[in-house]
Amino acid sequence: MRLPKTLLALLMLVIFSGQTQLAYGPQGAEGEPNREQPWLVPTPLADHPARAVLYRPPGDGPFHLAVIAHATTQNVLRRAQMPQPEYRALAAFFVARGYAVLVSERLGHGGTGGTYLEDQGGCDEADYARSGRATADQILLALEFLQKQPFIRPEGAVLIGHSAGGWGALALANEGPKVLTAIIAFAPGRGGHANDFENRYCAPHTLIAAAETFGKAATVPVTWLVAANDTYFSPEFSKKLVEAFRTGGARVDFRVLPASGGEGHWLPESEGGVKLAASELDRALKGQVSAARKR
Repeated sequence: MRLPKTLLALLMLVIFSGQTQLAYGPQGAEGEPNREQPWLVPTPLADHPARAVLYRPPGDGPFHLAVIAHATTQNVLRRAQMPQPEYRALAAFFVARGYAVLVSERLGHGGTGGTYLEDQGGCDEADYARSGRATADQILLALEFLQKQPFIRPEGAVLIGHSAGGWGALALANEGPKVLTAIIAFAPGRGGHANDFENRYCAPHTLIAAAETFGKAATVPVTWLVAANDTYFSPEFSKKLVEAFRTGGARVDFRVLPASGGEGHWLPESEGGVKLAASELDRALKGQVSAARKR
């Protein structure tokens, strides 16, 4: 059966529009601050890209890449209402040091939507290794996609993870220097604020065991930062995770930062928090340069 020309044209328009919406890469013009630009990047679901924000220094590059991985929540409603992660102050810190910065919103969150792949399961039977790897898979897809762009250097990327994003970053610590040169993790973990109580953790021994598993294959140096007043993953509990991660030989520089705001867990999301962390961030980047020179 031959379709009328008008119907055929409408069908082609719908198909073309769908392809345009799913095209990875920039989705609009650059803006301020720091050439802020909306992007779409790949996810494990081929038909469901992730929304992202890209920041860049002036010029054509090529720039080293910094990827920021955001926090999450087990609460379905809170995830659906989550605003697009931007981490503007943290991104500005890295742009000022010559990095292009990608902040990608993972599946199951806010405007990206789709299936939430990072579910840890119930509190008592949480599977933190599986959820961490699911986070890591999405981070790595976005990172590798950006490394193929002509304005990005294909090596020497830095990964900055926050909370669950930091937990996923630890799961990527075995991705050697061709992909990652350094990992900076702000209060990495899962299962904090169990049942919305401060300094309570779902299945803490399971979380510690998963940290040890991630550390056994780790080859990328990790800077692990936590604020003194973090009630999701306190400095005391974070030390236990660090010790477990180190068991397999992982290289970790653990630092406790001053108290930040009313809740230190959100330190990397604020300008004041980034200022508190600035010296440790610079220390981590200097270590990255030194490691690159040795190689």
